This record gives sequence, structure tokens and C-alpha cells, in this order.
Amino acid sequence: MQSETPGTLDYSSAAQLYQRFGKAIFVYLRGFHLSREDAEDVLLEVFLAAMQHPRFPAQDESAQLAWLRRVAHNKVVDLYRHSLRHPSVALERVGEPVYEDEELAPESLLLQEEKGTWLRAYLKNLSPLQQEVLRLRFAEELRCAEIASRIGKSERAVRIILSRTLNLLRDAYEKQLGGKDRDARI
Repeated sequence: MQSETPGTLDYSSAAQLYQRFGKAIFVYLRGFHLSREDAEDVLLEVFLAAMQHPRFPAQDESAQLAWLRRVAHNKVVDLYRHSLRHPSVALERVGEPVYEDEELAPESLLLQEEKGTWLRAYLKNLSPLQQEVLRLRFAEELRCAEIASRIGKSERAVRIILSRTLNLLRDAYEKQLGGKDRDARI
């Protein structure tokens, strides 16, 4: 092979070398279960090393192939060592949620807090009877019959108060959203 300076390959010789051994070394690298991109990067490093090695052009073809495989192997070992010292995250995983429970994500918590603030403000606008029925039903988790006996109303009346109050809250919430998100209900 011709060289511009003694002991190094010129670009045309390097291109011929790549034509001769590139596919074989690439297949060899893929045998280490490297990604295609990593194998291509290591392949480039191997041929750059060959271009810079002073005695490489003087070797016969079988010795060159053996030398390229040995360098490829060493580069793969270096890559594995580097990945152990400097772990990375695959790009596909970056888009995945950080929180397993999406309701614990900061955005979800903020939205829940905003809904809670709105709800507390709107509850203050309800009548004392409506507030009491809601408190007994949802805070104390009482059944309608138990609420009825506490407030001195019939069970049917409690059900009607509860239903109308929840509908008022739902309508007010949808109006507050401007009708944009009908699925975001209390």
C-alpha cells in the first residue's frame, strides 16, 4: 500500500483497506451485541488506528485482519469499561414518565391542588345545609339514611340535596373550564 509518509496509510490505501476488511470487522463488532451506532463508531476508531499505526502497511493481509480484530476487541472492551464508569440512559427512556404513579407527578399534584382550591372556594358559596350534607357524606362517609337522621330530614330529601349539590358543583366546574375539557370532572 502506498503512503504519504513512511509508516502511515494515505487515504486511497485506507479506503482500499476499508473495502477489504470493513464488513468483516463490522460483523465481528456486532457479535459483541453492540448497537448498530456503537459498532459503526468502534469500526471508525479501528480504521483510524490502522491509519496511524506505523508498521500496519507492511503486514500481509492475514496479519492485517488479525491486527484489526485485536484492535476492535480492545476498543469494545474500552467501550464497556467506559459505559460502566459513565452510565447513560437510552434516548427512548427519556420520554418515559419519571413517576410510576402519574398522580404523584408534580404536574398532577399541582392540578389537584388547583382543583382543591377552586372547590373550597365554591363550597363556601353553598348553603349551610348543602355544605353539611356534603361534609357528612364525603368527609365522614355516612350513608344517606344516617345523614337524614342527623339533620332531621327524610332520606329522600338528603338524596335530592346531595344530587342537586353535586350537579351544581359539576356545572360550575365545567363553566369554569369554559367547556374546553368536559372529561376533567371533580
